Amino acid sequence: MELDAGYDSRKAKVQAFDDSKVGVKGLLDSGVTKIPPMFYSPKLDPIETETSLSDSNLSIPIIDLQDRHVEVVDQIQSACKKWGFFQVINHGIPADVLDEMISGIRRFHEQDAEARKLFYSRDSNKKVRYFSNGKLFRDFAASWRDTIAFVANPDPPNPQDLPAVFRDIVAEYSKQVKALGMTIFGLLSEALGLNPSYLNEMDCAEALYIMGQYYPECPEPELTMGIPKHTDCDFMTILVQDQKGGLQVLHENQWVNVPPVHGALVVNIGDILQLMTNDMFISVYHRVLLRNIGPRVSVASFFMNFTISECTSKIYGPIKELLSEENPPVYRDVTMKEILTNYYAKGIDGNLLATFKVVKENIRYWIGSP
Repeated sequence: MELDAGYDSRKAKVQAFDDSKVGVKGLLDSGVTKIPPMFYSPKLDPIETETSLSDSNLSIPIIDLQDRHVEVVDQIQSACKKWGFFQVINHGIPADVLDEMISGIRRFHEQDAEARKLFYSRDSNKKVRYFSNGKLFRDFAASWRDTIAFVANPDPPNPQDLPAVFRDIVAEYSKQVKALGMTIFGLLSEALGLNPSYLNEMDCAEALYIMGQYYPECPEPELTMGIPKHTDCDFMTILVQDQKGGLQVLHENQWVNVPPVHGALVVNIGDILQLMTNDMFISVYHRVLLRNIGPRVSVASFFMNFTISECTSKIYGPIKELLSEENPPVYRDVTMKEILTNYYAKGIDGNLLATFKVVKENIRYWIGSP
């Protein structure tokens, strides 16, 4: 009964937080000097947050897209196999466009609370919405961040439905990051030994969903997370981050910092692409640690449609050209609706790919064994 009472009490506090519609920024603006217990992260090791390979020589690859084409493809192949993450420079999107996109997201989150409230919603079918913690009612601990999210492709909202504080830059940034995504999918296809158009013809770049993340200054950063460890469930993510730092990647069972590089973009492989490449490319755990200095702002562009009602019947599975008797399918074929249904049913750190593993007894059928 005591456990039930504790659960009901926490549930009520989470609901009250959500009903306020002002997010974590609203808590900070109210003058809190200690974070509410609903944000306590039970899995956070205070020592680990201070020593997460800050002095390590390990670093995710930085790839210059203007290098010789064959070298770029080789570097991307190596990065996707070993890290699942890389940064790109000389990618074609001007630094001032990236800077203005970061500034626009910051302007939205730092405007008057009443202006933010107009966009607050938990309805994932909305093309533009502001919220705090996408899985607030499912995860055990809330994270110290707020989000403004919008559909960028294939059916974006009317411009007047976007917040005025970043309306103009969103149109330009969405166009440019979409084009860059198609370029990178072409390079990824080549890195797999496929025709450069392969992944684009599989509609990997068709849908684009952008999330502007805002991590307010935290009075007790050692007790909570910006985002706990998770993988992205999409095909690929392109991220622009400000200069505050905090992003980490799990590599060989160690947390490695992803230092901000002005003008660079962070690219990571999503769960669906790991499934399609039959584990040749990896989707890895990553997280965001907090600082007590100023807000952190980032913009994540997810190549995937997150609206279940708009899912097509298109099937995704291991690419047949990559399979052989020595490399049988690790995963079964799945529809996008099944992927999203499982994604929304899990907490943020849920393992999506494990759900789609092939039952070993069925492998013989695929390779034609008696």
